[in-house]
Order: sequence, then structure tokens, then C-alpha cells
Amino acid sequence: QVQLVESGGGLVQAGGSLRLSCAVSGLPFSFYAMAWFRQAPGNQRVFVASTRRSNIRYADSVKGRFTISRDNAKNMVYLQMNSLKPEDTAVYYCAAGLDTLIPKYDSWGQGTQVTVSS
Repeated sequence: QVQLVESGGGLVQAGGSLRLSCAVSGLPFSFYAMAWFRQAPGNQRVFVASTRRSNIRYADSVKGRFTISRDNAKNMVYLQMNSLKPEDTAVYYCAAGLDTLIPKYDSWGQGTQVTVSS
């Protein structure tokens, strides 16, 4: 049974930092692309960052502020978020997809709330 469990969300002031973690089990982690998505109230879920064997990608809105990383020995993926802005407020989801040419992210966590106050 595949499980992705996010943690680390919370309330932070603008300019602050948070580090999200995602614990993954039930799949061969090193063969999977991992990503973070977010969904703000009333909006669609959108891509934030991904880490694959071949590269790391970021949404333009978070480049230079967020850093995605993974620890294949611990089956963990992280999202370090610095210089947070109120518009970063959202539920953040961890996702996994087989690391193919175009990964299909078909395993998801339950999400963790990030709230940035102005």
C-alpha cells in the first residue's frame, strides 16, 4: 500500500521560512519522481517543484525561494520554503510518479496547510 504523509505546515509571517517533509512508503522510492503541488482556496492544484533522476524543476513563482530535495535512503522528500509571501498560502501536497519521460503523478498525500500572514 502506497502512503505519502506530509508534515511541517503551519502559520508563519511573511518573510519567514518553513520546511515541509513527505514520508513515502510502499513503492521503490529511488525509481519515482517526486513533486510538490499546492492548492489555494478556490483555485486549482498547481505544480510547485519536482525532483527526478534527470533534473529538478520549479514553478516560476517559487524559483529562488523554495528548494526541493530528497533522501533516497530514508524515502523522504522535502520542500524548504524561504521568503514566504501571503500568496504562498495553500494546502501543499506531496506526489509520486514513476520516473518516466513524462511522470504521471498518481500517488498523493493528504496535504499540509501553509498559511502566511502579512
